[in-house]
Amino acid sequence: MTSMTSNQPYLLRAFYEWIVDNDMTPYVVVDATNELVEVPQEFVKDGQIVLNVSPSACVGFNLDVNGLSFQARFGGQPRRLSMPCEAVIAIYARENGAGTVFATEEDIARSDAPESESTEVQQTGPTSLSDADDVGASDAPVPPKKGKPTLKVIK
Repeated sequence: MTSMTSNQPYLLRAFYEWIVDNDMTPYVVVDATNELVEVPQEFVKDGQIVLNVSPSACVGFNLDVNGLSFQARFGGQPRRLSMPCEAVIAIYARENGAGTVFATEEDIARSDAPESESTEVQQTGPTSLSDADDVGASDAPVPPKKGKPTLKVIK
């Protein structure tokens, strides 16, 4: 299989444009522990920083396959920020939370790793329809009652 470049920069740009086109405010969550990330460390919390990347908040915004860079004000002081795309954990609209969370390199490596042959699969439910019929009726969920809903006042 031919190796492809990461799709994250393309998805990041698409989500950014989608959020801005809908007149919302794009925010990115960045992994500030990445050695290539240049952000004001005094605003980093738990190894992450949340940045407003709206056109009105950034100057010289540049997003390409190599990374994201722009100038923004922190406490009235202009700062130059830059980060590789893989350091961006999520992008979302401030107004409604619409956006996406990106998989980390560890998540991707974990999903690509072949499962060990010695791993036993534990079954938690019936394996066939006939087994499902054998499950006791007491385990079945009770459907809600039909009719007009009622409200009970509790003091």
